[in-house]
Formats: sequence, C-alpha cells, structure tokens
Amino acid sequence: MRTAPRAAALPPVQVRPNAWPRIPFDQLWRPSADCGRQCGCDGGPQVGRALRVLRAVAGGLVLLLGVLLPWRPDLLARALLRAMGIRLRVTGPAVVPGALLVGNHVSWLDIVVMTALSRRVGQLRMVAKTEVGAWPVIGRIARRQRTIFVDRARPSALPGTVARVTAALRSGQAVQVFPEGTTTCGPHPVPWRAAFLQAAIDAGAPVQTFTLRYAHPAAGFVGDDTLVVSLRRVLAARGMSAAVLLNAPRPADAPRRELAARLSHADLPGA
Repeated sequence: MRTAPRAAALPPVQVRPNAWPRIPFDQLWRPSADCGRQCGCDGGPQVGRALRVLRAVAGGLVLLLGVLLPWRPDLLARALLRAMGIRLRVTGPAVVPGALLVGNHVSWLDIVVMTALSRRVGQLRMVAKTEVGAWPVIGRIARRQRTIFVDRARPSALPGTVARVTAALRSGQAVQVFPEGTTTCGPHPVPWRAAFLQAAIDAGAPVQTFTLRYAHPAAGFVGDDTLVVSLRRVLAARGMSAAVLLNAPRPADAPRRELAARLSHADLPGA
C-alpha cells in the first residue's frame, strides 16, 4: 500500500522578542457608538457665504498671530472661538487644581473649548490621541497646552501615559480626559473607559465631571467625518454656542472600573 509522501518539516518561525504588532488606531480602545450622519450634523441655521469667508480669514489670522506671538493658550482658544462665531458659557463650581476632569466628547471643538476655560484652573493639561497633534488648527493649541498624547495603536504605551497623568496630578496640575474614547452624539451614549481613572486613584486626586453641550448640530464630529468637512460646517453655522457644565469634585474612592460605571451617567443634567 502506497502512502503519500511526508511533507517536509517547516523551519520554526523566529519571533523577535518584544515585537509588538501595530494595531490600526481606529480598532483599539474605540467603543461602538451609533453616531453618524443620522445625528443631523448637516442641519441647523446657516450664515451666508460672505460671513463664512470672513470667519475663515479671521480664524487664519488668529492662528498666524498664535505662531508669531507667545499667546497664552486660553487666549488663543477664546480668540479662535470668537473668530468662528462660537459663544462660550461655563457654569458650575470652579475646577480644583490637581483634579482629573472627565466628561463627554462631541467634537474636535471640545479641545478648543476646554483650553479656553483653562485660565480658571491655573494650569490645565489634556489627554488626546497622537493624531490630534498633527492637525493644522487644533494641533498647535494642543501642543501649546502641553497635551499628553496617547498612542492608541500601541497598547504597550498606555501604562506609561497613565503614569504621566498621575505625575501631573501629583504636581497639582489639573488634567482633562475624554473617557468615552471617541466622539459621540452627546452625553453619554457609550460606557466610559477606566484606564485614566487609575491615575486619579494612584495620585489620590479628586475627580471632577463635566458635560459639554452645543447649541447647533454642526458641532458634531462623528462617524466618517473629516476635519475639513466638519470645519466647513462649523464656519457656516448660525447661532452656535458651547456650554461647559461643571460638577463638584468627588474623591476617587473605588476601583477604576466601578468608578467609570458610576460616573459615566451620574451627572447628566436633569438626572
């Protein structure tokens, strides 16, 4: 009886130690949110073309002056909001120095808005994905604000980033993070990720929640939106305003996952 010839043994695969595969950033730590064009981002009242052009020119001048002059980040952010026709309103108690600020994430505008109120804190640092640092408008503000960038494509880098947040909190700096991990339609349709709450626990820092609300649907930056398309929508919006609703600080007195579950829905206005 004839048998099939035996296949030649393959040489063992050489695995390089500590070789971490690079995972696409949009597949890592990104919760699923049912947000897209159905959220109505293209709706709402609009201004005429002349005012859109004027806003674009004014915003460009603000950024140019920001490059040439050593503006404070909060002044640069406030000037940029004003140039784009966005009014800012902040309500609630003052931000506590050395607190971890956590809240919902709606748009790239959130970075400008939170930077604009940083003067109320004394020194506010933010956590953002590395891609934000390369954006032409927002990236400069983020870098000027000493943003702590997290590389969502490298899981091995997360503990080091959390440690940097812990060190900043221990030194008395307030740090702001969006624990949803993605932009969504509003507060708060997806569970919060708990990783950066560990920084508050390790530093013995209070946690202060906030809610961001925009008075115009054009602020939404969700789904497959691009920065250019979103910026055009914002420049065309009539009557846009941004509200930051701050809540009283509370101790980080539970394990991080329990804390995330407790805080993610606890502070909705009217809840």
